[in-house]
Parts: sequence; structure tokens; C-alpha cells
Amino acid sequence: MAYGLARRELRPRVPLRHGEGDKYRLTSIEGLAALSLDALSSVAYGPEAIVLVLVAAGTGALTATLPVTLVIAALLAVLVVSYGQVIAVHPDGGGAYAVAKKDLGPTTSLLAAASLVVDYVLTVTVSLAAGAASLASAFPSLGSHLLAICLIGLALLTAVNLRGVAESARVLMLPTALFVVSILGIVVLGLLRGHPVAVVGTAHPVHATEALGILLLLKAFSSGCSALTGVEAIANGVPSFRDPPVKRAQRTELMLGALLGVMLIGMALLIQRDRVAPRGGVTVLAQLTAGAYGTGWPYYATNLVVTLALALAANTSFGGLPVLMSLLARDHRLPHFFGLRAERPVYRWGVVSLALLAALLLIAVDADTHRMIPLFAIGVFIGFSISQIGLVRHWAGERPRGWLRHAALNGIGAVLTVVAGIVLLATKFLEGAWVVVVTIPLLMLLFSRIQRYYTEAGRELGLGEIPPPLSVADSLVIVPVSEVSRLTRHGLQAALSLGHEVVAVAVYGDPAKVRTLRASWERWNPGVRLDVIDSPQRSLVEPIVEYVRRAAEGGRQIAVLIPEVEPLHRRYQILQNQRGLLLATVLRARTDVVVCVVPYRLNL
Repeated sequence: MAYGLARRELRPRVPLRHGEGDKYRLTSIEGLAALSLDALSSVAYGPEAIVLVLVAAGTGALTATLPVTLVIAALLAVLVVSYGQVIAVHPDGGGAYAVAKKDLGPTTSLLAAASLVVDYVLTVTVSLAAGAASLASAFPSLGSHLLAICLIGLALLTAVNLRGVAESARVLMLPTALFVVSILGIVVLGLLRGHPVAVVGTAHPVHATEALGILLLLKAFSSGCSALTGVEAIANGVPSFRDPPVKRAQRTELMLGALLGVMLIGMALLIQRDRVAPRGGVTVLAQLTAGAYGTGWPYYATNLVVTLALALAANTSFGGLPVLMSLLARDHRLPHFFGLRAERPVYRWGVVSLALLAALLLIAVDADTHRMIPLFAIGVFIGFSISQIGLVRHWAGERPRGWLRHAALNGIGAVLTVVAGIVLLATKFLEGAWVVVVTIPLLMLLFSRIQRYYTEAGRELGLGEIPPPLSVADSLVIVPVSEVSRLTRHGLQAALSLGHEVVAVAVYGDPAKVRTLRASWERWNPGVRLDVIDSPQRSLVEPIVEYVRRAAEGGRQIAVLIPEVEPLHRRYQILQNQRGLLLATVLRARTDVVVCVVPYRLNL
């Protein structure tokens, strides 16, 4: 026993690779920036969506803005508490997908996954398009370049996220803080002033076309619920948080709920008090900004901050969708490479796929926000409803202490989200929501077909079964050669270590070159047989493929070893003839032999 030394347990220590460990994961504040900006920035269009519906009953109906917002805030509170429970029950992320897979069965989990994919892609496109439109409102000359602005913003976000979620979070912390401070400043100053300091925009005559009834209030509620998009992103990205990830993610969810609730209610108070109706050339948020700050530099600065926040809100999807796609790949519902991570904890295939899908959609709709808004919230409410119903099933099955309280809370949330989703789908169906109704089943079919392929492939490979005993057979290694050189020696040396018999095969159409090759081979005398194939058409690939097929006819184990020159510098790679790689590709496609490519590395 050694005195004066604390007892310690000896364990093998594996050094962390670059990008591993807590340094590259999120704190609670970084998580709020990386995963919550979508939800926070929705105050730029959520309250306006309520106003646009209520004003159909006249400006007097705007008094219902606050009651509708309070119901939405109550739903927000239910969702925040619910997703805190989702985080605890499913710490591996996945949100509604993880809940549905565990508690609601495979079909519902496919529905949850498809709706989340649609939601994430639309979050990127809507946020970028809204940000570009807001920028063009301040600088009208940019109005004809909205698509280019969106694609540039998308490229920048993709580049940042390919470096890692933590890096993107640090980039987003300042814009997020500026946006929250600006909105809270509008609320506080606006309420303290008692009346608007300035009015912006062009007044439009308001004509009541509907009565303020239950249906209109339901429409206003469902439209205003677009402010809740992004609430689920934290639950989907739990693995991105530092230890302990569950507590950090729950803390971030609570901070998001508190900030979003305060901003929504504060803006609703201002809208109701000042009867803020839609005006030409400006948004409702811009009117509230002018009412609080006036039309000086704070007004323009706030609009620029809002533009930046809307553009960067797309980062929420880059934090959530790649994690979801990795879970789908783990469940054999997407190609397995979506589950691969780079040295940094980044699912790069998911990031690139999201960027490509978002770019295609932006191009298809020419970066028009209004063409995407009807599609936006359908997937969100499907995910909300599934997570709530799934948790009710979870509590009813597990029955822990206080399960009735949890189940009642989730049941209320499920009723509210289902009602909002049905109303939104019914009112927006012909405006474009039908696209989501078609897309989600197609995605479900894609996931199920991929899963069926992996299941059948696993059956044919005998995964989980004990295979028959091995049998040893004579083997033949075929080495394509062109002339006697160090490359030829390198290939034959490798081949002699692999098989019982080695043969070199050359293809020539010039008799003089054949005689030269045979003479060189006899002088070298490597102890390996040389077969020369006559090819008057000077074809290399087809004669060797036929030679290999004939050699394999008796069931003998055949390997083809192809020596290939590999320069030290990539810029010289294009100078190689690439015939070896072409031959390897054709042999893999047309035969069942073993194909090996042995590099001979140059020093230039």
C-alpha cells in the first residue's frame, strides 16, 4: 500500500478527437440561440396573422387580439411543460418521432417523422424568405433579388453549421440577444408611452366582411399559432447539449417559453390598446416599433435586427433535422450514412440534405413568403398533437406517481393542438395546404420502403444467424499489367501474399510491343506466369473482364488486384489515365470476384 496517495481506479484513457467532448456542445444560453431563434422570431408574424384574420370583422374586432393571444400563451405553457417531459422521457432527441415510436406504433412514428421533416424544411425557407422581404422593405432596390438573397443566406448558414452546432450557436448569440432586447423594448416603451409616438405605412379602408363569431376566433387562433413553430426543436436536439443534457435542455425550454409568452402578450396589449390594423408597406411589428421608438435610427436598427433574426431563425432546423435524420437512419428508415458524424459532432449529410431541399423549394416558389405560409404550420401541429397523445399513452402505461396530472395536462394540449390543426387545414387547404397533405404520405411511403429494403437485405445477409462453417479453396489472383516497372513489381508482390496462384495479364494489339514485353518479362523472371490477350481494337476492359469470367467458371475463388498510381498532390490526379479505376468499377458490376486496388504512391 502506498501512503500519501489517494486510491484511484486505473482505466484506459482514449484521447478525444477534435470536435468531441463538452467544448463542442451547447450550454443553456447557447441552446437558446441555436435552437430557439425560430420560435422567438415568430413574434414578427404570429400576432400579425391574428390581426389579419380579426380585421375581417372590422377594427372593433381587434379587441379580441388579447383574449386569442392569452389562449395561445396558455397552449404555449402546456407545450413547454409537455416538451420538458418529452426531453426527460426521450433524452436521445427526436421529439414527436421518439414519442410516437415508443407509445403510438410504427405508422404514427412515420407520420411524425414526415411532418417534422416538412416542418424543418419550411422553417428554413419561410424564415429566409421573410428575412429577405423585410430587408427589401427597408431597401426597395433589393426587391428584385429576393431569391438570390435567400440562397446566399442559406449558403452561409450551411457553411456555419458544417463546422458544428456549438460554433453556429456562438455566431447566433448576439443577434438573438439584440432581437429579444428590441422586442422587449418595444413592449415596455410602448406600454409606458400611453399612445404611439409615430405612425408608419399607408392607411387602408377597413370593411367588415364577417361577423366576430366562434369560427372567426378559431381562424384567428389557428393562424396565431404560427407563433408556436419551433417550440419542439429543443426536444429534438437534446444530444447537442452539454452534460447533463436533460436538465440543460429543460432549462432552455423554460427560458424559451417565458420569453416568447411575454413578447406575445405584450404585443397583443399594444395591438388591442392602439387598434393596430394592417397598413400598406409595413408590417404590424413595424407599426409597433414606430409607436414605441419613433421613426429615427432606433426604428431602422430594430427593423434590421428583425430581418437578421428572421434569416437566422432557419438555424433551428439545422440543429434539429440532422439529429432527426440520424435517428431515422438508426431505425433503418433513411440511408445509414445519415447517421455518420464528422470529427466535430455534426451530421453533415443531414445538414447538406436540408440545404438542398430548402434551396429547391425557394427556387420553386421564387422566395415568395405568402406561397409558403399556408404550408407552414400543418406539420407543426401534427407533431404537437402526436407528442401530446403519445405522452398520454406513456403516462397511462407507466403510471408513475402523479401520472393523472401529467396525463390531464397532455390531454388538454392534445385537444387544443388537434382543433387548431383541423381549423388551419380546413381554412388553408385550397391556398396550398394540400401540398403538405400530399407530401407527408409520400415521405411516409419513402421511409417504409427504405425500411423494407433494409429488412430484406438483413434477411438475405443472415444478420443475427450463425453462418455455415468456412471452406478453404484454391485461389487465383489476377494482376493486370502493361509493362515491366516498379508498379508491376508492387502489384505482384501484394498478389503473392494473397493467393495460392498469381498470374499477370496484359492486353496488347501491337505484336511488336508484345515481343518487347515478353523479352523484358523473361529477363526479369519474377516467377509469375504472364498471359497476353490479343486485342486488335485496343480495348483494355472487355478482354480482361472476359478472361476473369472464364477463370471463375469452375467455382474457383478469384481476386483481381489492380496496381494504381496515386500522386502525392491531388492536383496531379487528373493526369493519371484512370483505367484501373474504370476496370475495377466494371468488374464489380459484372462479376462476383474480389476486386482490390493497390496504390503505388508517388513523391510528387
